Amino acid sequence: MNTELPLGLLLGLLALLIALSAFFSGSETGMMSINRYRLNHKAKQGDKSALRITQLLQRPDRLLGVILIGNNFVNNFAAAIATVIAIHFLGESLGPLVATTLLTITVLIFSEVTPKTLAALHPEKFARPASFALHPLLKLLYPLVWLVNLFSNFLLRLMGVRPDERKQDSLTSEELRSVVNEAGNLIPSRHQAMLLSILDLENITVDDIMIPRQEVVGLDLEQDMDTLLKQLRHSQHTRLPVYKNDINNVVGILHLRGGLRLLAASEPTKGMLVQETREPYFIPESTPLQTQLLNFQKEKRRIGIVVDEYGDVQGLVTLEDILEEIVGEFTTDVPNHQDDIQPQQDGSWLIDASATVREVNKQLEWELPTHGPKTLNGLILEYLESIPDGNTCVTFGSYRIETLEVKENLIKAVRCWEVSPKKRKGKKKKAGGS
Repeated sequence: MNTELPLGLLLGLLALLIALSAFFSGSETGMMSINRYRLNHKAKQGDKSALRITQLLQRPDRLLGVILIGNNFVNNFAAAIATVIAIHFLGESLGPLVATTLLTITVLIFSEVTPKTLAALHPEKFARPASFALHPLLKLLYPLVWLVNLFSNFLLRLMGVRPDERKQDSLTSEELRSVVNEAGNLIPSRHQAMLLSILDLENITVDDIMIPRQEVVGLDLEQDMDTLLKQLRHSQHTRLPVYKNDINNVVGILHLRGGLRLLAASEPTKGMLVQETREPYFIPESTPLQTQLLNFQKEKRRIGIVVDEYGDVQGLVTLEDILEEIVGEFTTDVPNHQDDIQPQQDGSWLIDASATVREVNKQLEWELPTHGPKTLNGLILEYLESIPDGNTCVTFGSYRIETLEVKENLIKAVRCWEVSPKKRKGKKKKAGGS
């Protein structure tokens, strides 16, 4: 009996089955590894392949069922054919053992490790063509897939797992931060920095960026009218708080448009000044910037008065301050304004002690502690537990701070330097005024 033709067919069929096994193995890894967010984006744009893959992934139990049924079928069929071929060459005693050994190695290399590795590296390249075959195959084998899933889901329910409960593809802020950081060249570095800054808004509170009360420029109604008009003429700000004697007694917020109408009046009075103001908008100092940005939008406001738990005014914050946390500084410094942080020739930094610790860390890429006091002055006083009589040097990790001027129970200026500077990619721009 001539066995060459059947033997050739068997060898060809065995090669085909090994290729199909590789297809199912690669499809399983490709489908499960595909980027769901990119897939959803393309599906919303009308990509038919993406829509088909999305439909398959909506029920992963059915998808895995059809893949594993197909994979097990071709593997078992391949084992049977390999055994027949081995018996033909080696006999019934040695053939099955050799067939099992060689087929296991072949399937492991060509149908498991290699296609799954490629699918894990390029999931879309496997998932897209695979969806063309898996979608109709799922319909064809649906009764068998349903029966297999029936028993499988029953076992899962016994273990307290609900297979019909879909897992929501959602990311925490920290996971989203990792996605942005790992985007690489897919997102321009400037846009990447802005996205990370937006995520940081929930970790920053209003009192971290507010203008402290001692630096607030406003109009005191206790002053004479000529002084108030002179302040209006030379004001560098669009909005000014109006108060009586003390910033805690805020009457309202004056917009420069109202100030111009007041200046144009023939006989301006304090009553007219108060009429041009808008009622003040108060903000708790612990409000996260993310929340406050939405509150500014909701209230149609651009400036707010920051108060503590006792209702005392601590400072003010503007919409511009929050936006600069996202995009960086975009306004020019007001004339004659001295930078809070000034580099020195010896490598140290001359810093206004009223500067916030967070701003120092941001500008110099340092890691001074931020969990306590907000300003350098507060940080040093908390460390010393007293007001220094003269120049004092304190150390925070690898950073040293020397007080240069103490006046009115406040540290006015300090000199800072890093003992063991770390290697950095580049320096940020020098600090500027608000």
